[in-house]
Amino acid sequence: MPVEFEQTFRNFLMLHQEKHNRTYHFLILMDSILTAAKRIELYYRTGALKGNLGMAGSINVQGENVMKMDDIANQIVLHYLESNKRVIQVVSEECDGVVDLNKEGGRYFVYFDPLDGSSNVAHGLPVGFMFGIAKRNLDGDMRGPEDFHLRRGNEYIAAGMFVIPTGMFTLALRDAGCWRFHSDETTTYVKPIQMIMPDTPKKWELSFNAGNTSVFSDKVQKWIQDNLHKFKFRYIGALAGDFHRLLSNGGLFMYPAIVNHPDPKENRPQGKLRLLYEANVVSFMCREAGGDAIDETGSRILDVKPETHHQRTTLYVGSKAIIDDLAATLKA
Repeated sequence: MPVEFEQTFRNFLMLHQEKHNRTYHFLILMDSILTAAKRIELYYRTGALKGNLGMAGSINVQGENVMKMDDIANQIVLHYLESNKRVIQVVSEECDGVVDLNKEGGRYFVYFDPLDGSSNVAHGLPVGFMFGIAKRNLDGDMRGPEDFHLRRGNEYIAAGMFVIPTGMFTLALRDAGCWRFHSDETTTYVKPIQMIMPDTPKKWELSFNAGNTSVFSDKVQKWIQDNLHKFKFRYIGALAGDFHRLLSNGGLFMYPAIVNHPDPKENRPQGKLRLLYEANVVSFMCREAGGDAIDETGSRILDVKPETHHQRTTLYVGSKAIIDDLAATLKA
């Protein structure tokens, strides 16, 4: 009986680098990211037994209560990114400032959310580890010498996410598609499947916090009223989980601005999601899968110039036909 072999992620990425005549530095970086994801999943799976699922008793830079798993995941990712010596700087949701790792000898900038949807942890529901990667300007680069600026999403070379603890990992490579991998019995990621968002409405889903509908702008409320019946409604409450479904089924995930709250202090006209390590990550992946993403002004997310490392944004991401329709509505 012949033995069946699945292509591994490492082999897939090695062939990609060789095909495009690139070095293995990116392979080394991705190996450290995979190792970090596996460690996070281990802590998640054993969290209830070891008492790691509760609150850490601190507040992060976002003004949010930090869970123990938030802190653990952040420490894990920082450790493995520093140890590979390929990373110049990182921006993490859990760190106040930009973190320098190897500013002189590194080649990459990494922006990450170590545990997206951490409110799901206590209930054993899926969470995400999301990341975006940009490359430094090398000597002789037509863009000039490296100035360590925060990168737009369209400057990323890759973006990806792990949905923990499902054993699924999705990676998008610039101009090379969006690919999903599954963890086998040896925790090796195998079997690359190219993700292409369905362009027919039959499977499309709509995902958003319906409890906030009354506090969205009038334009957004009207669009929802006119289009809700066209979709199946699904909402997990974690960007990574909701976007994971969206890549397979098509449709729309949206996190609009809150502008009509009875308490003006609760309004979020700039949106809630973070640009660098949440919105840009899923927008980059969506573009490589044939979709698109915009903010509340109708501008493409990937074109937005970040002014601060924890900058917030509204987000509409999904199938291109829906995004084009929404953009016309929002710009009207």
